[in-house]
Amino acid sequence: MNISIAIQDAFILLFSGDETLWNIVWVSLKTSLVGLAFATPPALLLGYAIASHAFPGRRIAIWLVQAALSLPTVLIGLLLYLLLSRQGLLGSWHWLFSQTGIIAGQAVIAFPVLTAFTLSAVQSADPRLAETAITLGANRRQVMWTVLHEVRFGVMAALINGFGRVLSEVGCAMMVGGNIAGETRTITTAIALETSKGEFAQGIALGMVLIALALVMNAALMLLQGDTRNAEQLQ
Repeated sequence: MNISIAIQDAFILLFSGDETLWNIVWVSLKTSLVGLAFATPPALLLGYAIASHAFPGRRIAIWLVQAALSLPTVLIGLLLYLLLSRQGLLGSWHWLFSQTGIIAGQAVIAFPVLTAFTLSAVQSADPRLAETAITLGANRRQVMWTVLHEVRFGVMAALINGFGRVLSEVGCAMMVGGNIAGETRTITTAIALETSKGEFAQGIALGMVLIALALVMNAALMLLQGDTRNAEQLQ
């Protein structure tokens, strides 16, 4: 194996517009973003509800949300496989080995990440914020939006971490998607396949795409946070 040649070939694949390579990237981005979009509203609502309300079993709910962060993605893939297989409860949906099945898996994986980050962000907010909004006549929905707007950078961090989690996972996408070329092959499953075959150029190229996406997302968050802090200092 010549690493320098593999790296050179990886750059050629990236900048030559290789159709196979960029189709893999597109499938990964599509399934990750759609899965994240489905998971975001219920996760934000649940995270806010747990953080802002006192109820019996609240500590257990927080414990379960935090514990869910440690669930291996391959275990989530196994559970979904059993549900979506022909003999499974949801077998009639025919989602197994399809992009829809991967999207469902990505949504399940992203959900606890988004919930936990939102819960933490809302808990760290000044409790007087909600009290002031209520005093000014805000209803429950308006209070929620006010608090979530105040902790918006925590929510954005939740979205970025959730996206990074689903984009980089391999176990669920492999089991539920089946790694079908041109249909359900994602960046991570393609890297695993090409490495097992001893073909490193495409794997290196896709790894560079993952690193670039991570850098861009975190740079965008840092810029937004910096702009807001500067505006607050000017005020």
